[in-house]
Amino acid sequence: MQALNVAPAAWRNSEELNIFDKSVRDFFAREAPPEKIAKWREAGVVDRDMWFKAGEAGLLCVAAPEEYGGAGGSFAHEAVIMYAMGEMGVDGFGLPLHNAIVAPYLWHYGSEEQKKKWLPRMASGELVGAIAMTEPGAGSDLQGVKTTAKKDGNHYVLNGSKTFITNGQTANLIIVVAKTDPSQGARGTSLVIVETDEVEGFRRGRNLDKVGQDAQDTSELFFEDVRVPTANLLGPEEGQGFIQLMQQLASERLQIGIQGVAMMERALALTIDYVKNRKAFGKSVIDFQNTQFKLAECKTKATVAKVFCDYCTDRLLEGKLDAATASMAKYWVSDVQCELVDECLQLHGGWGYMNEMEIGRMFRDARVQRIYGGANEVMKLLIARTL
Repeated sequence: MQALNVAPAAWRNSEELNIFDKSVRDFFAREAPPEKIAKWREAGVVDRDMWFKAGEAGLLCVAAPEEYGGAGGSFAHEAVIMYAMGEMGVDGFGLPLHNAIVAPYLWHYGSEEQKKKWLPRMASGELVGAIAMTEPGAGSDLQGVKTTAKKDGNHYVLNGSKTFITNGQTANLIIVVAKTDPSQGARGTSLVIVETDEVEGFRRGRNLDKVGQDAQDTSELFFEDVRVPTANLLGPEEGQGFIQLMQQLASERLQIGIQGVAMMERALALTIDYVKNRKAFGKSVIDFQNTQFKLAECKTKATVAKVFCDYCTDRLLEGKLDAATASMAKYWVSDVQCELVDECLQLHGGWGYMNEMEIGRMFRDARVQRIYGGANEVMKLLIARTL
């Protein structure tokens, strides 16, 4: 399914990545066929067994260092997985968050003991990762977090609630954003790891009923006097959480852009195929000039988005992707993604509004891209600070 005529970016130009890409697509073709994805959507969660299968196939923690059970790859390998999932319509599987958001916190900031304890089990699928940032009263403004982690001897006692947590019903290793010193504001924020099977007082709330992303278990989490060892603090000292979050959010925001590009390419390919085969007024819908102009606009936008995300990926791999540029990728690509999917749905006519059609599901799934990872309005504020 190739809708764009974009030459492979520099970061993709290797035989090893091409071989990896094929193995990834073979895995999802085998383990995530459309009928299985439909069952995930109906259940509101991806089968737990899928995580073990991904671990066995070497698709978990592919960028983690080999000495901690990873594959020793890079963000390029994670991007290959994200593109494959998006282009193949593998909905709901929270692997990108587990791999490219949660695990990097451990190998960047974790102690040697923490890395050896948790990363191999994340690579096998025994542990599924989540990061608990958002709260009922704190979304894009992470300084507004109210969850606390108070020291009591050699333990922290966590109290608070989180919401909109990806992998929330499945995750059993959760990085919790909490205030270890509420009087210090952002400087009193820390990241504390909770292995849910090892504690009391942790409770999962609802698997939230969302507009889209039906197969993704997005949940409420509650911490009521949850005691974890002080050794579960991420980083050498308290108060580093906000800095750690800011350092990793550029990668997270680029990932949202990459996922948006992958969906755009899939939507465009599906729509081109549909209008070539759909007849109206005695001819194919593709033969109408309006159809051609709309698809020309969509292809141009998708091409620009892909080239820009490829540029950002190159910068990230070089360690040079700044927060403002990542914010551009997140906000602009997600805006364009929603516009493009909407145009593609329109070209499907009444069938496009049916949930049985992939384009209708993409229309619903795309909308949250402009919200999570920091609302697009916040992205514009970050970019404006560089003016």
